Parts: sequence; structure tokens; C-alpha cells
Amino acid sequence: MGLTPAGTAAPGQEKNGQTMTKNITNNIFIEGIQGLGKSTLLQAIARRLPELHVCREGDYSPVELAWCTWMTDEDYAAVLARYETLAPEIKAHTFREGSHYIVTYTAILTDIPGFHKDLEQYEIYNGRKSLAEFEQIIRTRYRNFSGKGYLSECAFLQNIVEDLMLYHQSEDDAIVDFYRRLFGDVPREGFLLLYLYDEHLEESTRVIRKERSDDKGNPLWYPLMLDYLTASPYGKAHGCQGFEDLVRHFRHRQQLELRILQEVIGSQAVILPAKQWDIDEVLHLLEPV
Repeated sequence: MGLTPAGTAAPGQEKNGQTMTKNITNNIFIEGIQGLGKSTLLQAIARRLPELHVCREGDYSPVELAWCTWMTDEDYAAVLARYETLAPEIKAHTFREGSHYIVTYTAILTDIPGFHKDLEQYEIYNGRKSLAEFEQIIRTRYRNFSGKGYLSECAFLQNIVEDLMLYHQSEDDAIVDFYRRLFGDVPREGFLLLYLYDEHLEESTRVIRKERSDDKGNPLWYPLMLDYLTASPYGKAHGCQGFEDLVRHFRHRQQLELRILQEVIGSQAVILPAKQWDIDEVLHLLEPV
């Protein structure tokens, strides 16, 4: 684990934003606190390495279920019957894994009132599964994963850690132990985690709160982040209600995730300064050893 190494682009890499064709066998996981630029980094890598299988939140992913359903046969049949006019599109966004159906439902555009809220109930996050069920689903999917060349955001730390912290209210030691078990199931060859780090989270959170606003200056991102925290069992139990509480949670989560990198992931994790990385140096990290 360490900072991005200094240096120039690796041999064969092209600068000036040109795409490259390389045999990238690493499975790359981009992580970090909300607002630190994970999607920007993912897009920069994907632009230069278009052969990678890109998994954004809400896409079908073999390891991540954010904004996707996890449904039984009975659940799936009931949804198809309930939204008969949408059935063809639902089926087009459905992936089957064993006895479960994964629907990338947020990709379905519809004016039907309550459709997305209804399907949200079939996600695994926000305490919708018991801790044992939650762990079993995640570990089984990682254990069955054998792909190469995947580029994912929030698939290994963010969504899982947030759920464990805020909805299951797990202690830090228990979360680290969870990751010891999970990493034991992960195909180690080619695993690489890029972690965006910022030691000035209060300042960066203020900046992103201002940046992600509508054309009238009304914040869009910040209320969602704060509501997610305050509505959670952890937020209610600790009386979370404002900006300072959100920043405190971000600091806690970043410290915990850095601990997971140090104690569990080790050299297969690289820490990058948020919004200060160089794309050529990042691409050099992806080169086969």
C-alpha cells in the first residue's frame, strides 16, 4: 500500500488522451469517500482502456448489487405481473444467477408512479437482509467470480462498509474481520484496489456540496448524503443531524477503510491523492508485472 509512484508513462502508452489497446487482466476496484472523484477516475481509465469491462453503480456486475434487485422466482413473477406493460423491458434488464433474478431497474425509464421505489425493496442494502444473509450473498458472488479485466466503482468497500456501519451498526473490528473472510474468497490474481484519499474531508465536502447544486444554487448531493446518514439506524442512535455529523462519519469510514487496506488488502491496494492523480501514472499501475 502506498502513494502513486512518481514517473512517466509506461512504454507503449500514449498521452494526450488517446486510447490504447492492452491486455489488462487486472480486476480494478476504485474506492474512496463520496465526492472524491471515483467516477471521474473510472471514466479516465475507461477512456484510455476501452477494452475493460466497466461496471458503474446500477450496471449489472458479477460482484456488486448496488441499485439492482436480488429476487426469488416468486418475487420476480410478482413484479412481472404487477407491471405487465413493462414486462418486456424488465426482462431485457434481467440477469439470472442460480435461483435469483438481478434486475438493473434504475436503467428502466418509465412514468409509472412508484415503480423504482417498489423495486428498491428487493435490494440487499439498507438493512434489507440480515447480517448473515448479507455476508453470504456477497461472499458467494465474489467466490464465483472468475472474470478478468473488470473496472468497478464502489463494489468492494463503499456500499458494503456503509451498510455494515450504518444499518447493521457493526463495530470496526467486526468489519475488518468481515473483510478478512471476504478477501479470502476473492480471486487474488489480478486484484487491484485504487483508493482515493483526502486528509481534508471537511473542506472537500464543503466544495462538493457547492459544486453539486442546481442552476439556482440549491444543493442536490448534500441533502441526499445527509438524509442517508440521519435516516439510518446508526444516525438515529447517535443523533446525527448536520454537516459536522456527516463529515465525522466520512472521517470514521475513511480511517476504517485505510485500516482494511493495511491489515487485509496489503500490497494489492494503492492509495491515490484524490483529484490529484496523473492518469499516465495510474495506467502504469495497471501494467502486467
